[in-house]
Amino acid sequence: MKKDINQKWFFDHTPDKVWDYLTDPKLIAEWLMESDFQPVVGHEFKFTGSGDNCIYDGIAYCKVLDVDPFKHVSYSWRTGPGNGVITVHSVVSWTLTAKDNGTELELSHTGFTDIKDADAHREGWTQLGERFVNRLNEVYQNETTNT
Repeated sequence: MKKDINQKWFFDHTPDKVWDYLTDPKLIAEWLMESDFQPVVGHEFKFTGSGDNCIYDGIAYCKVLDVDPFKHVSYSWRTGPGNGVITVHSVVSWTLTAKDNGTELELSHTGFTDIKDADAHREGWTQLGERFVNRLNEVYQNETTNT
């Protein structure tokens, strides 16, 4: 079984629109979780969710590692079952590639030491990726329709 997570999506939108949904905390909350994210290297932040039906407590402790606006952002991702116990020490990276007719977005989540953790996150990212795609397309479809 594979411990790294790699997923790709394609959008009929420019990198700046996709970037907004990766870096604006209000927009991140629409598809991922509440956060105090800022695209600034060294910024420490948390993603907070319910943790329902999950082996984790719903909090990911993160630190921004790299930012190249409209192209790449990465952050550490530490989580666990709660009570201050951290069992996952990993890195989430997003890479945007401009294409002739839109943007390719690649997610890479690496650093898992336990296949159980990788599988749980893989399932989560698949669901969140669908939410991300649907939300982004919905917003910009409405924008095009209303102009």
